[in-house]
Parts: sequence; C-alpha cells; structure tokens
Amino acid sequence: MNYYIRRFAQAIVTFVVGMFITFALYRLVPGGPVEAIIADRVQTMQQRGQPVDTQEVAQMAEQLTGINPDTPIPIAFYEWLRDIILYQDFGESILFQDPVFDILFRGMPWSIFLSVYGLLLGFTATIAVGVFMAWHEGTKIDSGLTVFVLVMRSIPYYVAAILMLSVLAFQWGLFPTGGRAPPAATPGFNIEYMVGIARHAALPILSQFIVGFAGGAIGMRALSVRVIGEDYLRSARLRGLGTNRILTRYLTRNSILPIYTGFMLGIAGMFSSSVITEVIFQYHGVGWFMLEAAVSQDYPLVMAAFVFFSTITVTAIMIADFTYGLIDPRAGTGASRESF
Repeated sequence: MNYYIRRFAQAIVTFVVGMFITFALYRLVPGGPVEAIIADRVQTMQQRGQPVDTQEVAQMAEQLTGINPDTPIPIAFYEWLRDIILYQDFGESILFQDPVFDILFRGMPWSIFLSVYGLLLGFTATIAVGVFMAWHEGTKIDSGLTVFVLVMRSIPYYVAAILMLSVLAFQWGLFPTGGRAPPAATPGFNIEYMVGIARHAALPILSQFIVGFAGGAIGMRALSVRVIGEDYLRSARLRGLGTNRILTRYLTRNSILPIYTGFMLGIAGMFSSSVITEVIFQYHGVGWFMLEAAVSQDYPLVMAAFVFFSTITVTAIMIADFTYGLIDPRAGTGASRESF
C-alpha cells in the first residue's frame, strides 16, 4: 500500500511541476498574452485616432487574461491552481468569450471519442497483424505484410489525413469534409444523428488507426517470433492443441505483455496527435480549441487544454505502473518489484 501511495504522490508532484514550468514559461516568454493584447489595443486605438491611455489598456489586458504582471510567478501559480482545484475556474476565454471550463466540457467528449476508438482499433490491429506475420514467418505473406507495414509506418498521420480527406471526401464524396455531426440533424439518440456522428468521425479515426497500428506491428512480430521459439509453445504443439488456442492463449497472451506500457503511453500520444487531426477535419474537440487559442494568444484556454493533456499523460503512466503486475504475474506488483 505504501508503494501505491508513494507512486500516486510522485504523479501529483510530476503534474504540478510540469504545470508550473509551463505557467512560468508562458508568463516569461516575450510577446506573452498581456503584451499581445496591449499591443493590439494600442494599435487599434491609434488607427482610430483615439487617445491612448497605457494604464487603462494594461488594466483591461489584466482583466481579460487574469494575469497581474506585478504578482510573483509562484504566488500567481498558486492562485491559478487553487481556483482550478476548488472552483474549477480556468478563467474566461479571450477568443470565444465563454468560461474556459465550459469550452473544455464541450470539446472533451469528442476528443475522447476520436482518440479512444483510434487507439483501440490500432492496438487490436497491431496485435493481430504482428502475430499473424510471426506465425507465417519467412513466407510470402510475411514479406508482403512487412513491406506494407513499413510503408504505412513511414507516412505521417497528418499526411494520411490530408490524403484521405482529399480523395474520400472531396473527390469521391464518400464521407463528410469536416465537422462533428450533420448540421441539419436533431441532436440526440436518433438514427440520423448517430449515423452522422459515425460518418464524420470515420476519417479522423481511420487516419490515426492506419498509421498507428503500423508503428507497433513490426515490434509485435519480433516479440511473437521470440515466443514461438519458447519450450512451452513447442510443448503445446506436441500436445495437439488447436491452432486458435495456441495463437490466443500462448502466443498472443505472452507477446502482448512487453507492449502494454507502450499502449498506455500511446493514450497520451493519441490525444496529442488529435490536435492536428481535429484541425484538418475541423473536428471541434479540445485539440481544435487549443490550436485556435494558441494562435489567438488565448492564455486561459491554452493553459486549460495543457492541463487536460497533462492529466491524461500522467494518469496513463500511473495506471500502467499500477496494473502491469496484474497483466504479467511474473513481474509481480510494484511493491514486490521495488523490493529487489
């Protein structure tokens, strides 16, 4: 129990330190949010021929961003983190003029929907293709799939997204060109709306899935080839067990263990890659809002999105550490591993 408490405390410290570094850098970087707003308002007032009151403009910028340049960074960070924890108050978005928490709450389910389905499909395909290649090692099937996987692995996910959008959506019209759902459909649990959501999400998920599974299939193949040479698998063959049982109970189950941690870390990677995917397909999730905020110097929304992605990353690592002993009994629990 002490091990889990200690690991949880380490995760909290990691999260807070990461937040503090990001908070401080965003405050210290030249041309930060306050300076950007002041410069924009001063330029606008000068173009209109209005008198410029620097102090008044600075106060307005402070109200919009919630940043007081005179407050020391550690104190400002403490106040910002306190408001988030106690009141779920991330401030108000400068760009969208809405509470940041409401914007995140609107975009979060859509980002989770894309990332989770893309990751699960990719992980399943990684296991299936890798094991299949290893089982047919040295054959033309293995060689052909190896070439195919290597080609797919060399294609960046955003290139695959752009190609599929151009061909499947714009040229062939098989899928919508962007958005999260049909604008004319009535939101709710009805056939038209649910089918529309699936069609709009198909290309974003497919772009992450096609490239995602290729990255791990070669590694899964190598792990499976090694397992095939183990004595217990040869014994299973000599006992006359069926091929399906050998593939599922012996080969796949033992090959999958080393890539389990990579799967958990892939959760964080999938969410971070969704930023570009959501922009390409104009899929308004957390990633889309984050990029719009970064371009517009929307400091409160950028920091809130970073909190979202950091929380997912730290949580995934912590879950992987806690559960690896359950997935692989040979490794034992975290506490038993630490005792050696």
